[in-house]
Amino acid sequence: MAHGFLTTVRTDHGIPVSARAMDVAQLVVSELVTNARKYAPGPCLLRLELREDAVQISVWDRSDVQPSVLAANPERVGQHGLEIVMAVSQSFRVREERGGKQITVTLALTDDLEGDAADRGVV
Repeated sequence: MAHGFLTTVRTDHGIPVSARAMDVAQLVVSELVTNARKYAPGPCLLRLELREDAVQISVWDRSDVQPSVLAANPERVGQHGLEIVMAVSQSFRVREERGGKQITVTLALTDDLEGDAADRGVV
């Protein structure tokens, strides 16, 4: 879905989308939807929205449990997904909603490798 959405943004609307942004968006969608399916009961909802020079990815699920990001540990096998999502995102937020929660991530459509996650508003 992310690939199709961003391809449409690029081809039909003439908005630049880098190859890196395409790959990162697919990774983020995969991670967030996988977590929703793995850890939350019932359905989940994916929403992709164009926001000026960024794509906003939102995943809603029925769990009220907040995601936990473990401290970085290069010796740990697995459970690095949210750590990676936060590192590649311009912003990351979790909002409690009636009947669950929504995780929203914003990704730049073009490559901007300057700064770190703290400079990009990751909370």
